[in-house]
Amino acid sequence: MSQVQLSSTPLDRCHRDAGARMVPFAGWEMPIQYDSIVSEHHACRTAAALFDVSHMGRLRFDGEGSAELLDRLMTRRVTDLAVGGVRYGLICNRDGGTLDDVLVSHLKTPSDTRYHLLVVNAANREKIVDWIKPHLEDFPRVTFSDRTEVTAMIAVQGPLAMETCKRLFSFDPARLKYYQAAITDHLSKPVIVSRTGYTGEDGFEIVCRAEEATRVWENFLLAGRDAGFRPAGLGARDTLRMEAGMPLYGHELSESIDPISAGLRFACNIKDRQFIGRDAIADLIQSGTRQVRIGLLPEGKRPARDGAEVLDLDGNPVGTVVSGGPSPTLGHPIAMAMVDREHADAQAFQVDIRGKRSKATRTKLPFYKRPQ
Repeated sequence: MSQVQLSSTPLDRCHRDAGARMVPFAGWEMPIQYDSIVSEHHACRTAAALFDVSHMGRLRFDGEGSAELLDRLMTRRVTDLAVGGVRYGLICNRDGGTLDDVLVSHLKTPSDTRYHLLVVNAANREKIVDWIKPHLEDFPRVTFSDRTEVTAMIAVQGPLAMETCKRLFSFDPARLKYYQAAITDHLSKPVIVSRTGYTGEDGFEIVCRAEEATRVWENFLLAGRDAGFRPAGLGARDTLRMEAGMPLYGHELSESIDPISAGLRFACNIKDRQFIGRDAIADLIQSGTRQVRIGLLPEGKRPARDGAEVLDLDGNPVGTVVSGGPSPTLGHPIAMAMVDREHADAQAFQVDIRGKRSKATRTKLPFYKRPQ
């Protein structure tokens, strides 16, 4: 049996030189950790961590009608997105199932060319490209291009990210509000900087040319050396996003889990517009969903992993853990679960952890909020 050929990000050599443990992920070879997941997690919470997120898909839309095209595809309104704006939204099928959760940015180049950039999950990139292509026929002036392999994407996240790195750009990225982006220069090379992230911390994500990625990565690490910056892998990225209560496609979202069940009503703009899946989602808002996403705090030290059965106190199955593990910040296990709606208001549950039932208390999401 032939092995699947994995892609490498432009930062592959940086990871290997730093001793990262590399693993297959969504068709890419990615660093899962450098030293330890816990130490990388704490670095992000206390200083800053650098994440290579170049595996995420980056899809560009140029020309008249790009906003209208994306408005048709996304649960979030795009036609009123101002230049410099970034929005989180979802792409759904006609039944309201989630094809992917995405970020869309409206950008302007120094030469005044305006375009939209859609960032999609690595595992869904080909699926979303195939979903988009038939709709391009209705927008003949829109030019679509997949920029994933000619660019890199780096996330710098943590309380010291902005202050430490601002001198590396031709403008202060702290001037951006949350969910804003701009095209600027990093040491005379063009980059896209957005004040976004997937960790629950402040910081930014940067898109640069693939050939510039190593220099950008090394400059960030050098700038933050005395402040405690360090590279971090997918392991810490997952524990950070779980603490922040953020959904991960394939866990809290899927084609069988709609945005309303996942607790993402805010990302569905229903009024006065049409998009694919709109009517199904509107029905779910009105009638209620079969399941809802909740946060759980299992007792003891043993974490409840995804797939673990959730039961009521009488032992009746009422749901499933979709993400779970230790919380390095809180010092105890956390979990997110999809549970039947009629049990969603209960405060106490049981979780089957490898054949043993442990009590679990419901808690509000997110588990962690950064200090303001």
